[in-house]
Amino acid sequence: MASEAEKTFQRFAVFGESSSSGTEMNNKNFSKLCKDCGIMDGKMVTSTDVDIVFSKVKAKNARTVTFQQFQEAMKELGQKRFKGKSPDEALENIYKLMEGKDPATTGVTKATTVGGVSRLTDTSKYTGTHKERFDESGKGKGIAGREDVTDNSGYVSGYKGAGTYDKKGST
Repeated sequence: MASEAEKTFQRFAVFGESSSSGTEMNNKNFSKLCKDCGIMDGKMVTSTDVDIVFSKVKAKNARTVTFQQFQEAMKELGQKRFKGKSPDEALENIYKLMEGKDPATTGVTKATTVGGVSRLTDTSKYTGTHKERFDESGKGKGIAGREDVTDNSGYVSGYKGAGTYDKKGST
């Protein structure tokens, strides 16, 4: 039974810790294990109890607990969680709660696809000067849609005889 508990310990020890080897667990992951496995029930065992037990079993200057220290913590929490049972029986029940559990990722924010993107990129709904940048099919006109194309022929706009100068001079 302890080997199954050790596997669960390792799964939670490496959860969210890219540098962790799985041999030591920090307080955050210890609390998560207690919450996810149902050891912390909110009545008999609260998050405060879990934090106190963690601080009690870890070394004075350490921030993590080893599996041996973790087992001591489980013995203490087992007596709190299962009052009236022998310490070994309580520890056995704790290990049963832990059996086969993985760190849960419920309530984690997921990436959402925003519906506003299609509305914002629909060229048929464009107005004003932006409307002139796209043809009827919604395809962009490129530079012609962004700039006024200037006539560099040398004639003023509206002159009907544009391009006839060379013809007049040769007669």
